[in-house]
Amino acid sequence: MKKFMNQPATVVDDYLRGLAGAHRSIVEWDSENRVLQRRDGPSKAKVGLVGGGGSGCEPTHTGFVGYGMLDAAAPGQIFTSPGPNQIVAATRRANQGKGVLHVIKNFTGEVMNFGMAEEILYFEDIDVAQVIVNDDVSIPDDGETAGRRGLGATVFVEKIAGAAAEQGYDLASVKALAERVIARSGTFSVGLSSCTSPARGKPVYELGDAEMDLGIGISGEPGRERVPLGTAQETADIMANEVLSDLAPPQGAELLMLVNGMGGTPHQELYLLAGELAEAAISRGFSVERQLVGSFVTSLDQAGAAVTFLQLDDELKRLWDAPVETVALRWGR
Repeated sequence: MKKFMNQPATVVDDYLRGLAGAHRSIVEWDSENRVLQRRDGPSKAKVGLVGGGGSGCEPTHTGFVGYGMLDAAAPGQIFTSPGPNQIVAATRRANQGKGVLHVIKNFTGEVMNFGMAEEILYFEDIDVAQVIVNDDVSIPDDGETAGRRGLGATVFVEKIAGAAAEQGYDLASVKALAERVIARSGTFSVGLSSCTSPARGKPVYELGDAEMDLGIGISGEPGRERVPLGTAQETADIMANEVLSDLAPPQGAELLMLVNGMGGTPHQELYLLAGELAEAAISRGFSVERQLVGSFVTSLDQAGAAVTFLQLDDELKRLWDAPVETVALRWGR
């Protein structure tokens, strides 16, 4: 394993120090409380947004702190949930008297620790609400598991809810909007390799050169099924079919599409795959109105990609197009 690092135990702190130094007009790193916060606060009070989760999935969530998205993020260690005290500190930083929304990916540790933080905050004068992102269609929604994981739809929720908060929506409205985004989103991921954790020093699992893994997670989890490696067109057809058959938007629906790299796939391949995925959606009778292509919810250095579709309406489209200025997303300002 070759990686740029000092010690495995300091990878996350060293990363955050570098991030804050490179983007000091956007974010500030509070190393004592382990909170990354927006440096240039809003000009008037608004609903605060907080995200958090295990590191290794960058730029989620730390890359989405800034105007039009998150007010603060609580990053855990690699693939490990942030602690309740971190989340409490992030919530206090995000609070401007209008309430704070917690955006939580559906992983057991994150749900538990955000819940513990909210119990602590219950005794403070902060109105806290939460939404749980659970867009991974590779897991059956049958009540037999911990539920579907939160994946690419996290980007949609944080962007659209962040824009609504910036425009003065109240806490109940921001929460309802975020829940609408979650209900209208679905994601399916394909892996071409395992990731390599800095602490482990070797791939989590082995995958043959002629194989691909269907339905992977973002914390080194293998997929639900291993199949022969297909062409990009064949792979896109599988991915689009998995999401759109589950989401079942009406014919002619307008879609927002995220083609997300897992950290080890070049942009050339992601854009190639995006073209095939757009064609696959159009051939099924849908309109791909907006696209975002890049690596946004990663699994360290894993090769692979995911597609997330969101069924748009006029309000969601307007809020997606609204200005944003974070480390990872920037347009309109």
